[in-house]
Amino acid sequence: MARRGRSKGRKINGIFLLNKPIGISSNQALQRVKRLFNADKAGHTGSLDPLATGMLPICFGEATKFSQFLLDSDKRYQVQGLLGIKTATADAEGAAISTAEVNVSQSDLLAVLQNYRGNIEQIPSMYSAIKVDGQPLYKLAREGKTIERKSRPVTIYELELINFDSPYAELDVFCSKGTYIRNLIEDIGDDLGCGAHVTRLHRSQVGPYLAAGMMGFEQAEALLEGSGMEALDATLLPSYSSVAHWPEVSLNSNLAFYVQQGQAIQVAGSPSQGGVRLMTEDGQFLGIAEINEDGLVAPKRLISQQA
Repeated sequence: MARRGRSKGRKINGIFLLNKPIGISSNQALQRVKRLFNADKAGHTGSLDPLATGMLPICFGEATKFSQFLLDSDKRYQVQGLLGIKTATADAEGAAISTAEVNVSQSDLLAVLQNYRGNIEQIPSMYSAIKVDGQPLYKLAREGKTIERKSRPVTIYELELINFDSPYAELDVFCSKGTYIRNLIEDIGDDLGCGAHVTRLHRSQVGPYLAAGMMGFEQAEALLEGSGMEALDATLLPSYSSVAHWPEVSLNSNLAFYVQQGQAIQVAGSPSQGGVRLMTEDGQFLGIAEINEDGLVAPKRLISQQA
């Protein structure tokens, strides 16, 4: 989550699916959305580089309590790679560090893609945001430093070729959290013997949220100007939408009372393990819980009743 300053503005709760434009950082996008909604508390989930566009969920108020589940969720990207040129950052913002002739057929490319489906290992780029001794790698890289990085397991569920017009290749990637698309394109280029870097990157899905639900700044600003703040607020998804796919446990007023006191409770018909979404009988979201080793519903993160 992005760091938040002193509380001010409206107390609103929910999730806004921003279609982030190119050329601004995720934090700059967050601040612009926060001002647009005049919100007192907001954070983004899962940074996008200035080069990247697409889905950036903005969580307001109580929804920030559940943002971690979006950070940990699977994601889908459409990416364009340019074969034949490697850059220092593995994207178009970095200086070229090597060039090679591209003698790659579509069948060559499809054969290499097969190696990157399923469970793979990635060595994070020096230009990633991973911290070592409290310092992001990209800051060390900008100082001209290179340190050893351990490989990390990620999963590529889907990797499909959208278009190949040499030396450009467009791919659709559905992957687990922590997958570095820049690294993926660079590794594919290396396997093809010519190198590659990302020239365009768009994120179209984060967890349960699909591209159809996104809204850009211009559309949101036009809605506010034409129909007012109430219409803009109506675009917010409920705070529980990030865990809407979790099993639901419905609580009557007595059980809800004990849960809100932080007590683990027994609920007939609840799952035997894992996380659950707590709802009242009238559809109010209370928070999330986990089934403990005794089979009780143990609250983990609750909505403030003053929200």
